[in-house]
Amino acid sequence: MATTAAQMSRVYSEDELRAPLTSDTILEVRVGQMKPLRGLKVESGIDKNLVDGPIRVTKYGLESDEHDPTFHGGVDKAIHGYCSSHYPAWASDFPTATEAFVPGGFGENFVTAFMNERNVCIGDIYSVEGSESDGEQPVLLQISLPRQPCFKLNHRFQLKNFAPNTFKKSRTGWYFRVLREGHLKAGDTIRLIERKHPEWTIERIQEYLHRNPNDAAMNEALAQIEEFGAECKDNFRGRVTRQKARERKAAAAAARAEAGGKEPQWRAFRVAEKKKQTPRIMSFVFEAVEPLTAEEAGGKKELQLQPGAHAKIRLGNGLVRAYSIVDGDRNRFQLAIALEEKSRGGSKYMHEEVNIGHVLEVGTMTVGIPAAAAASHHIFVAGGVGITAFLSLVEYYKSIHYSVVLHYAVRSAEEIPFRDRLDQLGSEHLVIYDTAAGQRLDVRRIIDGMQWNTQLYFCGPKRLMDEGAKQTKERGIAEKEVHFEAFEADISGDPFEAVVANKGGAIIKVGEEETLLECLKKQFDEVDSSCSVGNCGTCRVDLKAGRVDHRGTALTNEEKATSMLSCVSRGIGRITISI
Repeated sequence: MATTAAQMSRVYSEDELRAPLTSDTILEVRVGQMKPLRGLKVESGIDKNLVDGPIRVTKYGLESDEHDPTFHGGVDKAIHGYCSSHYPAWASDFPTATEAFVPGGFGENFVTAFMNERNVCIGDIYSVEGSESDGEQPVLLQISLPRQPCFKLNHRFQLKNFAPNTFKKSRTGWYFRVLREGHLKAGDTIRLIERKHPEWTIERIQEYLHRNPNDAAMNEALAQIEEFGAECKDNFRGRVTRQKARERKAAAAAARAEAGGKEPQWRAFRVAEKKKQTPRIMSFVFEAVEPLTAEEAGGKKELQLQPGAHAKIRLGNGLVRAYSIVDGDRNRFQLAIALEEKSRGGSKYMHEEVNIGHVLEVGTMTVGIPAAAAASHHIFVAGGVGITAFLSLVEYYKSIHYSVVLHYAVRSAEEIPFRDRLDQLGSEHLVIYDTAAGQRLDVRRIIDGMQWNTQLYFCGPKRLMDEGAKQTKERGIAEKEVHFEAFEADISGDPFEAVVANKGGAIIKVGEEETLLECLKKQFDEVDSSCSVGNCGTCRVDLKAGRVDHRGTALTNEEKATSMLSCVSRGIGRITISI
């Protein structure tokens, strides 16, 4: 059955799209090959062309259709369907991209006019009728997943952070798995033959997948749906596991509180490895004396650490220091520590006193560097030991085929830690600047040459961070498009006083070389902390009145009006806070 012009031009309204579905017509069939995205070296199969005539369908999808297997393809994502009636709505919402909002724009394999997220349910089984060859039964397809949009949609339509709009408006599309192989073509009828979960449309699933992810009852119900592809099934089951772990933890904390005990904040870790990476940088591998189980952590996912996390270490000389975690999890992780010329005792102690077998206490481990999944390109700028914050994240982005480059400045070729891992990145993803050889990292030049929709990251000595802040500000780069990961902080300044409003107006006096965080901890238990250099925001307190010299990078300009980082920021005169 050929697709008519009337069928192609028919656009259904939002109300019409909510009508029950029994059958529809496949208006177009599309396949594509992997090719670089515009302006990037990253390859994608999103650009798909029309298929003229019947095409073979296997359990992995349409014959000759290519995918990036990192996030697409496979039996759960064999075929992507999309409703053509969404395109006029997109064009109205984003008029600057009108020409791009046409069938095929989302990289779909099937274009339909009426079949959409409001009348399609997870687990639906459809028969595709019209292209059966002699003795061949119709292709059978099953709805397996809603589509999870990524940065490639932003890049395709040249709209920053466009992707979240797709699930907010329930216009993501969906995936089919293939239950029976065969042939199909544009113009074939796609007919609903079985509906197992009529209450779970793609639209309703997206409500709890994205917009309301903390509804425990709904997560429990969705975790029971066997027809889900692994991507969603694992997501919902993981939420249920973490919720139950939180409930157990809350019950245990309540029992401890009733008995007069406190929540344990420190765990014992043994040094398993110590290695000299460079003349100045030593790496350490720490292993938990009593490892956390997945159940205790709230699931396997909770045992993992995001790239860029920090660990707070209680040293044997009485000091507490926070260091960037190079890689690892909550039971085994690696640090790399530079011996500072003006060490206040932390790096010197680690280099000279701590050896294999030593047991140290480890406190809070923060979350990592905030994800910037909407960016088309990622540029990391690091100096010296600043590489510790970025190495695992750059490796991860490379592994999932993101567009990423690391610019790394060192004093000399002998001052490069983790050289074998850096070499594995390849020249496409790594540029090293050897200062001893006369090579200079030019922040301005890097910024001037960056591509559209780039996320910037800086970590290194203060002069590098200051230059990054100066150049990004002069060029009007949005605050959310730059991340500064400090590993040293200027904490000194004039003495000041802080009135703690929710603690009976207690007055905290902070000296020239003290931090508000240190002074608060001497008197109260409520203030948590981790990185101690203003990256993570764990130590944030509410600012009620007074002026503050804001330092660190974890707060936006808007947040600074009502909050401050107690680990690095300083009050001017007298301020009022709550903790």
